[in-house]
Amino acid sequence: MSFILPPLPFDREALAPHMSAETLDFHHGKHHKAYVDVTNELVNAAGLQGKSLVEVIRAAKPGPLHNNAAQLWNHSFFWQCLSPAGAPPTGRLAQLIESGFGSTEVLLSTFGEEAEKHFGSGWAWLVLEDGALKITTLHDGDTPAAHEGMVPLFTLDVWEHAYYIDYRNARPHYVEAVLNNLVNWDFIALNLDEGGIERADQK
Repeated sequence: MSFILPPLPFDREALAPHMSAETLDFHHGKHHKAYVDVTNELVNAAGLQGKSLVEVIRAAKPGPLHNNAAQLWNHSFFWQCLSPAGAPPTGRLAQLIESGFGSTEVLLSTFGEEAEKHFGSGWAWLVLEDGALKITTLHDGDTPAAHEGMVPLFTLDVWEHAYYIDYRNARPHYVEAVLNNLVNWDFIALNLDEGGIERADQK
């Protein structure tokens, strides 16, 4: 069975004006789809047919299959991180934010700085490590799905194709717009159960 392009969890116009329908048409409909298509082309040649997407990521040698499968997973997770009307953090998530950063505002500011200064293409991540929140970045198509102990909670795509249509080369404007308006705090809280890897997996 081939991997598929997961549908967006919202209408293509739902994130405007912070992320336009045109951006989603290209980012999801073309870039994400290309990762799906290439992964499917390469899986059989690598003898990994029948494996889940995460199993392919972890078993593939460094190169095109690993890169495309990882990007397929990253994007599938990313879309779930966005919401046009997310509720503020509560419960355990709010407690972890307070203990680790002092406030949601400080968390978002720190995350934004990390995303903006990341050199080249990649992803900014909020992860859970040893019971505490941590902010980090991974280069190119690297993914928490390939790293033991890195529990993904939230990510922001900082490849230029994620923002060029709406913001041209102004990554800081894109980062600010997403973090101030589109964070799906409910999804972040859900991932505290350490099940985030599976939420973007495909069997």
